[in-house]
Formats: sequence, structure tokens, C-alpha cells
Amino acid sequence: MKRSELLKSLRSDEVWDIIVIGGGATGLGAALEAATRGYKTLLLEQYDYTIGTSSRSTKLVHGGVRYLAQGDIRLVLEALKERGLLLRNAPHLVKNQSFLIPSYNWWNKPFYTIGLSLYDFLAGKLSFGWSLPYSKNKTIKKIPNLITKNLRGGVLYHDGQFDDARLGINLVQTIMENGGTALNYVAVRDFLKENDKISGVVAMEGETGEEFKIKAKVVLNATGVFTDTIMQIDNPEAEHIVKPSQGVHIVIDKEFLQSDFALMIPKTVDGRVLFAVPWHNRIILGTTDIPKDEASIEPVVTDAEIDFILETVGRYLKKTPTKADIKSVFAGLRPLAAPKNENGKTKEISRKHKIFTSKSGLVSIIGGKWTTYREMGEDAVDKLSIVAKLPSRKSVTENLHIHGYKTDVSYQDPLYTYGSDKEEIEKLISETPLLGEVLSEELKVNKAQIVWAVRKEFARNVDDVLSRRIRALILDAKESVRIAPKVAKIMAEELGHDENWEKDQIQKFNTLAKSYIY
Repeated sequence: MKRSELLKSLRSDEVWDIIVIGGGATGLGAALEAATRGYKTLLLEQYDYTIGTSSRSTKLVHGGVRYLAQGDIRLVLEALKERGLLLRNAPHLVKNQSFLIPSYNWWNKPFYTIGLSLYDFLAGKLSFGWSLPYSKNKTIKKIPNLITKNLRGGVLYHDGQFDDARLGINLVQTIMENGGTALNYVAVRDFLKENDKISGVVAMEGETGEEFKIKAKVVLNATGVFTDTIMQIDNPEAEHIVKPSQGVHIVIDKEFLQSDFALMIPKTVDGRVLFAVPWHNRIILGTTDIPKDEASIEPVVTDAEIDFILETVGRYLKKTPTKADIKSVFAGLRPLAAPKNENGKTKEISRKHKIFTSKSGLVSIIGGKWTTYREMGEDAVDKLSIVAKLPSRKSVTENLHIHGYKTDVSYQDPLYTYGSDKEEIEKLISETPLLGEVLSEELKVNKAQIVWAVRKEFARNVDDVLSRRIRALILDAKESVRIAPKVAKIMAEELGHDENWEKDQIQKFNTLAKSYIY
């Protein structure tokens, strides 16, 4: 549906069953859960879908090896189940990724082999493959760039990898296909109330400034690190329940790993794990876990975080990446539950999601991770249906194929993340051959992808396309700046904007990209 048609539904006096505030992993999961149960569902996102934390992950679909070490078996069990369901329901975006843990001590190999065998056992029928000890020679063969001094071998294990923002937009499309409505660039500014109970929201459309008063039986606050802000609109005296934690990633060229295997460093100096993961012909290094006092839509990466990641990886790789080798840096903020003990370290805070209901009936959800987005949505809608006294209906999302579903994709195909939509993009090119023109050889991007992002993926500005539809900004920030003018021109033609809009978009994107270029 076109945006103008979707906005019409906000002008009516109809009462929605459920309004979801927030278009990240949690909000999208809840909206899809609600729509597929037959509830009249509306999702509103102030910016673009997945603009925050949900497009800035380590790109892993995982059970949580670290949570297993912490003894949180229940969380690991839940995540392993959801990992398997994601692979089954979105095979065009989720794949089995092999990891190696190098061992430089005699006891590391048996220790991690035993621990990861338990990890595999807990996955049951949804296992991605069994963990195995590797000899020194086999470990070097799989990751040739490993430092070999004192290397005693390694441990192979399997987890999942995905494209987070691409999954996000496919979830939006799946919500629409199941009768729901999801709109980006519509911000909730206030709540409607009757007898001190929430009866809807006051929202503003970002491009025109038009205000809407939208009625609903119940509202879900799924705004991640901005959860407290929404709760305090409802009740200015509401206590803070979120403690943001910053995770930083560095993107470098694949030559530094020279492998399709990912490297897992099991214990950094601050007690975390750190990954070097092949992704879209690049390597993602990360992540950090730094507590933050305030939430931001564009978190700032610090020199200390960059140095920490490079120094840690440098202990394991022969060819050590430097700041000059960085293609892009990006940061996300995790919406962790605020610890009651102010001295609690963020890496020790449980990643289990939590649901709260205010006196006015506002339901808020925090915590969790991409892997468990579906389960979080299910739990949230169970609570929403009780609060709003909606008809009880069972979840159907465990076996629901996500938009774009396609098996046996070729990862060498630049368009593989589009899944079944790949054929539609190729059809666009066959109808208008000029759309086949390549905008970036480095990133394998063509004009048709930009047109598709506007027509079918709800992209409204250059950042939407370059950051989250084609991932150019985080794969190669300088290259994304180079092609931004061409992207702006194509979008202006599609959206009916003039040259002033183009210039404004280029300027805004260049300003944004500066924080990704190191």
C-alpha cells in the first residue's frame, strides 16, 4: 500500500485493538504477533524501522554462549529454540555460521568442547550442528591469519547469522500482508485517556506535521532505550526501568580473516566475548558493553572503544587491523533492565525481556534481543490481550514464513537478501534496462534496488536506503557518501521531490556519515 493510503486509516474514528509504539525488533515482533492473531493492529515508528539498536547488532542469531557460562539455562533454551525457528522461517536472511574458538592453553579445548556440546544438546532437533575439537593444523587451515605461537588447536561450534535491518523490513511487509498497518515517521507525542485509562495516542506525521488522534483498546510501548521517555509521557513520576548499554562494532576488509569461519574470542580483559564475523564480504568486529546515562538515536563511538576492539583482535590475528583499515564504525544501545544495585555491570544484567503495566494500562516491554523477537512479541500480545480484554487467540508465528522466504539462496548473489523479491527486482530491470546500471561496484548496488526500496520497502529518505535497505553506510561509509547524490536523484524522481530536497538529503546524509568514518 502507498503511504497516503496508510495515513488515511489514521484519520478515521475507528478503534484499533492494539497500537504498538516502536519499529525495532520488539515492536515489529509484537505487531506481527497481534496482526496474525486477527487483532486490528497499528505500529507507529518515530523515525525509520530498525533505525536504532535493531540495525546495529553483531548480526548474530544465537542462543548465547555467554549466558550458558553464567548458568542461565532457561534463557539459552528459549534463544536456541527461536534461533532454529528464525532459520526455518527466514532462510533467505538467516544462515548457519561456523565459529572457531582458538585455544592457547591446554585446558581451553576440552573446557569449551564440553560446554559447547551442552549448548548443542540443549538445541535438540533445532541444532545447527555439533561442536568439535580441532587440531592446531586444522584450526590454522580454517583461519589462516591466526597467530600460531602457542596455539594448541581450537573448538568448532555453530550459530546463526543474519541481516538485521533486512529482517526488519521483511517483518513490516509480513505485518501488512497479515492485515496490520505499520508506519514509519509517525511520532507518538501524547496519550488519549478516559477515566485515567489510556484510550489511544496523539501522533504527528513527520513530513507534513499533521496531527492524528488515534483510538485504541490498548497500547504497547516497545521503544527500546526510549521506553522511559514514553512511560513518563504517561506518568511524569514513573521510575526509570532502562539502563542503556553501548555496543560498538568496527567493519574491516575480509582479507584480515581470510576465512568463511568466524572467530570467537572467549574472554576479553573486561570479561566479555568478542567476535570477528564475515558478513557481506566484510568482517564485523565487536562488541563492547559500556553503560550510558542517556539514550540517543545516533550513539557516539569513543576512541577507547575502537582501541579496545583493535587491541583485542590484534592479539589473535597475524595481520592486525589499524584505524586506517576501518571501513565503518557503528554503535547501538541495548535496552537493559536497570539494575537495583547501581554498581551492577551491564554485562552481568540478564538479557531476559521484562513486561510492565502502568496504572493507566500502558504496557511496556524491555530487554531481549533479535533472536527472541518472536517470543517477546508472543509474550507481549498475551499481556495486551488480557489488559484490553480481547478475545483469546493462539499464536501462529512459530511456523509463519517471513516475507521474502526462499530456500537455497546463493550467498554469492548480491541480491540474495531479497529472497523471493529478487525476481521482482530483476523484472524491474528487464522492463527498464537503465535500472540495471550499477551505482557501486564495491558494494554491488544497482539503481533498481533504490527504486524498489522506495516503492516496496517504505524508504522515505537517503539514510533509509543507504543505512538500512542496502546496508551501504555500515559496509563502507566513504563509498556510501560517494553514491549518495545518485541515490538522492533516483529517490527524488520516485517521490516527486525537487532539487532542493536532493541537496538537503545529501547534506544530511554526509553529516550523518561523518560519525561512521574513522
